[in-house]
Amino acid sequence: MENKLQVRNLRISFRTSNGKVQAVRDISFDLAKGETLAIVGESGSGKSVTSKAILGILAGNSIIESGEIIYDGKDLLKISEEDFHKIRGDKIAMIFQDPMSSLNPIVRIGKQLTEAMLLKGKARQRESRSNFNTYLKNLEKAMIEADASNDPQKAAQISQNCKKFDKFEFKHIELESAYNKAFTAADETADDIEKIAFEFEKGSISRGADDRINDIVKQSRDSVNEYVVKPSKKDRVYSLTSQLKAQFKKSKKTNKFDDTVKTLYELRDIMKEGVSVEAPNFFCMGYYLTFSDKPLPDMPIDQLNAYLHDYIDKDFMLAFISDAEQALKHSSEVSCENMKKAIAELEAAKPVFAKENLDRKECLEAHKHLSAVVSACVDKLDINKDSLTFTFAPSLKSQIDSYFHAIGANKKAIRAHEKDQRKFDRIVAKGKKPNWEVADAAVTDLELIKANIARLIDRLIDHYDALLANYDSRNFDNETVAVIDYLKANASGVVDKVTRRIAKHRAIKLMEEVGIAEPHKRYKQYPFEFSGGMRQRIVIAIALAANPDILICDEPTTALDVTIQAQILELINNLKEERKLSVIFITHDLGVVANMADRVAVMYAGKIVEYGTSEDIFYRSAHPYTWALLSSMPDLDTNEKLEAIPGTPPNMIYPPKGDAFAPRNRYAMAIDFERQPPMFKISDTHFAATWLLHPDAPKVDPPKAVVDRIARMKSKRGLKDE
Repeated sequence: MENKLQVRNLRISFRTSNGKVQAVRDISFDLAKGETLAIVGESGSGKSVTSKAILGILAGNSIIESGEIIYDGKDLLKISEEDFHKIRGDKIAMIFQDPMSSLNPIVRIGKQLTEAMLLKGKARQRESRSNFNTYLKNLEKAMIEADASNDPQKAAQISQNCKKFDKFEFKHIELESAYNKAFTAADETADDIEKIAFEFEKGSISRGADDRINDIVKQSRDSVNEYVVKPSKKDRVYSLTSQLKAQFKKSKKTNKFDDTVKTLYELRDIMKEGVSVEAPNFFCMGYYLTFSDKPLPDMPIDQLNAYLHDYIDKDFMLAFISDAEQALKHSSEVSCENMKKAIAELEAAKPVFAKENLDRKECLEAHKHLSAVVSACVDKLDINKDSLTFTFAPSLKSQIDSYFHAIGANKKAIRAHEKDQRKFDRIVAKGKKPNWEVADAAVTDLELIKANIARLIDRLIDHYDALLANYDSRNFDNETVAVIDYLKANASGVVDKVTRRIAKHRAIKLMEEVGIAEPHKRYKQYPFEFSGGMRQRIVIAIALAANPDILICDEPTTALDVTIQAQILELINNLKEERKLSVIFITHDLGVVANMADRVAVMYAGKIVEYGTSEDIFYRSAHPYTWALLSSMPDLDTNEKLEAIPGTPPNMIYPPKGDAFAPRNRYAMAIDFERQPPMFKISDTHFAATWLLHPDAPKVDPPKAVVDRIARMKSKRGLKDE
């Protein structure tokens, strides 16, 4: 399954006046496409810090000590704020606990919904144009280099073909842009007509009906296009829209809408007929109209598309595809040769970063050399970015900078610690007992940074070894088709313009999608006119406005009553399925995610203590903390008093030596207070960090409350005991 997000060895602390708080301690997880990952734990467990790190909104006193967050070939911990602006809210969106933290109280809901669409729409157009131009330029260069004959005439022909491709794409964009505008107008008009006609049939006029009729008139006229509402029907469309305005004006006075509704439905039928017609292949049509010097043949669309496809294949595309495939092979071969060299250079550089005390000049020179070596491994024709290659240089530089910054920072931290200790000792010497403790020196582990560098290099070496081993299994026919599709998709992205009218229509449809009644009326209202549950629905609509890949939900139902919680959870679940979203759901309540999570990560004191599928966690949980969460989770069938988790989470200024949960764990053993448990593998999908899973540990069963709850849940779902 394709991973949309990868978190590796993430460690985050915060500087405070009392010392360094270790909030996230070496966690790793993947988020697959279309899945929901629930991160569950008490307040202070590190779950919200993790989500904020993904979105790049950590507090200013945060320290990212190690780790990577990989999305779309980029390490989100290393990119600039400008680059994050292209991702945040567009590719990765977030829903917060309090909806008013995401809403401007003095701006109408409609404007807040459309603002992001308009801004992101323009950004995507620019990005699509840049992607198209850059890739075509790299493809042309590789095509010429791949020609074994080194024939200047062949090189000139390749350059000419690439220019032809670019030239007819302009025509393609022009045709598709006009079609998209007309199609969107017709589709939206048909939808709007059905809604307002239904209201008129009931004899009611909603607020803003005049504006809605004016929109229908304008959009109906905008829908006239060669391939949507045919120009032959233009006169009828204009006649009906003029008639509609007059009839509606009269209907408002008489409160009789029969004639208005009849006109609306005739107009709707014209619009529906237009959007039901098969669209032309504008890519092929663009080539034909640019280079054939002939008018389009007069034939049905399906026959026309077949004719145009055959024409472009014979006249241009088959030769272009053949050259493109050779270019892909050549580019990949060069990349593979450079990977072999890079493996040797990376191995040779390891001793530089393994010395007891690193030398700044030597490290920076090694970074400069390795950056060039690894950069040469990038295959510029690979449309799927190699995240490890792209993130290696900035990650290595960040670790080097962290090491030498930590040397000075550690000296200051040690001096501060010694000062506090002297003060503590003076008070004790006077016979008094201080009501505070001396925090450990807030030092950064230099050996950990060196280990991070070694791990970074080893991971890249292993990655290149795997790519080289799998080279012979690559299918260049399929990859070439994907390249042409990539160019076509980016050309289409250039014409996907979001106007204010389109944004408004999409916003109203989004409001309907998230369950807002009377969206045309609500569109013009302010946040204070909505209930808490409705505000959260609006926030969800805003988060979905840019059609993101990943949706992060940070306790989105905590501030709502139980009935509304269930509705919001069901809504998020439905939207995930319909839009193929990947969801990270942050919560302190396991019960909230029982029916929506695909996988669950249970966090405690900054670490993931148990990780598995939803069924693993709910039916086969293995960590005492997970048992405690399950025991404290209410359900309709529980008659006994719920068990509270004894004690409180540890103060992470003073991180525990062993298992952080040991002081609250009735099953704790001596080793729990001495050593942190490793992550034991229970199955291919299930892992838990508890010494109870060690082969030498005593056999311990979950608490009776957990066993009974599991039995009830299995009985309800018709599952058999294993």
